[in-house]
Amino acid sequence: MRLNELLNFDNIVIQCHDNPDADALSSGFALWYYFQKNGKEARFIYRGTRKLTKYNLLMMIERLNIPVEYDPELTTTPDLLVTVDCQYGQSNVTDTEATTIAVIDHHQKSGNTPELTEIRSNLGSCATLIWDMMRTEGIDVNENTEVATALYYGLYTDTNKLTEINHPLDRDLIDALVTDTDLIREMSNSNISLDELKITGKAILGYNYYEKNKCMLIEAEECDPTILGVISDFALEAEKVNICIAYYRSPLEIKFSVRSCSKEAQANEIATFISDGIGGGGGHMFKAGGIIFPEKVKEDIQEYISKKISEYFDRYQIIYAKNTTLSKIGMDKFEKIPQEVGAVKLTKIFPINTPVEIRTLEGDIDIVIEADDYLMIGIEGEIYPIKEAKLRTSYLDFGREYSRTFEYSPTIKNILTKEKKTVIEYANAVVGIGRTKIFARPLKEKEYVKLFTAWDDDKYYSGKPGDYIAVREDDPHDIYVISGELFERLYKPAKKTFR
Repeated sequence: MRLNELLNFDNIVIQCHDNPDADALSSGFALWYYFQKNGKEARFIYRGTRKLTKYNLLMMIERLNIPVEYDPELTTTPDLLVTVDCQYGQSNVTDTEATTIAVIDHHQKSGNTPELTEIRSNLGSCATLIWDMMRTEGIDVNENTEVATALYYGLYTDTNKLTEINHPLDRDLIDALVTDTDLIREMSNSNISLDELKITGKAILGYNYYEKNKCMLIEAEECDPTILGVISDFALEAEKVNICIAYYRSPLEIKFSVRSCSKEAQANEIATFISDGIGGGGGHMFKAGGIIFPEKVKEDIQEYISKKISEYFDRYQIIYAKNTTLSKIGMDKFEKIPQEVGAVKLTKIFPINTPVEIRTLEGDIDIVIEADDYLMIGIEGEIYPIKEAKLRTSYLDFGREYSRTFEYSPTIKNILTKEKKTVIEYANAVVGIGRTKIFARPLKEKEYVKLFTAWDDDKYYSGKPGDYIAVREDDPHDIYVISGELFERLYKPAKKTFR
């Protein structure tokens, strides 16, 4: 759905979920601003049985001039009702009659949705979704600092102070918005009430500790999700605690926060593992979080999470490539299938010694550009660095531009000047020439690995059954994991050579 499709209506009401949070308020405010910019009057409301009392949200509404109204007894029937940060018919939003209904949300799709629907459940906030939709319509929200600040704060709070971000669009919003940083700081420092301070203390006193995995599990009363981050951050300060998961349960959701100080157990991976198939999770290596839908859990949630943590630690073999030589027994020899991919010489974009941030769908990569640095753009938009010497022996340059469309087009930013460019604009089309051979085998059933490559001891790559573990023929420590979905598209059995 495009926002311009909503301009065909006149009597418009924007409704966020009952007892709204900062993300709901910011999303509705930005949509209201969009209608104003296009000459359309709209009301922004929330309903339910409780009027907002949370101090930081009241400050947000007052200081940013958010025109939201509490209207529990709405009697009119609008031509268009747009629900933001929720989905029409869900139990967390009071039903409102309307001639036409539209939905804009970042949560998991729930039931049937109207024709006018935009749901992107991979985003960290509805604020990000609204911002991206407004960008598509040519609206620069930085023209209004109040709207920009609201959107930033919406993402900030819904991702636990930006620690649970999993999509590059969320990071793009952070980079793009010009905000009132003093107000954001003031609101974030007014986020915990005295009652919530009691919730924090009470929760920590009731911790459960699992010595084998140095993991702490803490249940809190229902609270603002940022409180879970406060609890887990504090608990991680304790001796012999490498991982902490704090959570609360409510009729609609089980919200949880994950903290890890172990490089062998990434918080975002734990969050995804816990919520797989029953919710969603993500974030960073050391800070993450997510949501679980109660109706999808058949056992007590504490028992479920503790069981999942044990399963997580028991399932993985950890490999440090620089100290490992793989046995080639059971491995076959492969060579790359000639396939057009992209190659970018980084000095074409920024000068030597420039510190840059490369943003991809998989995450951000920070490097300092050297003379022989290149980036490869894979067939699904994945990015990986390569040195010029290795590139020349493995690929043939077609001498023409590389053009491809992906879900997210990788970008590169000069960290010093903040100048950002699109990587693909500088890419040449290249094709593998099959000189490099690898030995590889599929990971077996119940075989999971965490691989620290020879050039990076701080971050691992995960492999699951059906993925391939591989090693270059000419370098026994150049070990890597290849997605099972990609392997057959990238490699073929190597031709036998005769001497």
